[in-house]
Amino acid sequence: MNLATYKSLVTSQFDAAFDMLEECIRVCPDAKWKGKVGKYAFWHVAYHALYCTDLYTARSAEKWKTHPKFHPGGRKDVEGEYPMRVMTRAELLAYNAHCRKLVQASIRRETSASLRAPAGFPWLSFRRAELPVYSLRHLQHHTGQLGAFLRRAKVATKWKKDGH
Repeated sequence: MNLATYKSLVTSQFDAAFDMLEECIRVCPDAKWKGKVGKYAFWHVAYHALYCTDLYTARSAEKWKTHPKFHPGGRKDVEGEYPMRVMTRAELLAYNAHCRKLVQASIRRETSASLRAPAGFPWLSFRRAELPVYSLRHLQHHTGQLGAFLRRAKVATKWKKDGH
């Protein structure tokens, strides 16, 4: 597979994943915003999925920077188990849009050589080419949890095949 095809496929699937997460955030009833999805509140699962997606767009763990709008508590918001406060629907929708742009930029800057290099995170032992797929699986895992939670609450969500 050539580099352009790889980038197109990965970007398309991320766009679909971001669309699905956006829908979950938009349609979650206010009464369910703090509802438990496993151990965590709905909003917190969405925040976690976005934070990790954000993290993996960096070249390495050390180069990743917090954003004051999305991490008001700085690194404490992501290194601890809980952010310093509940994130609003508008904040998570904005973070979703921000992460989409970060992913697109990250994928655009990859080269054949950079994709053969280590992922850049000491806890991951694979090459950088696998990192977007790993990150996408994580994003979709949590989006699936949120979608299942909403379906149990009788709120419909849609499956998106691709980002087109």
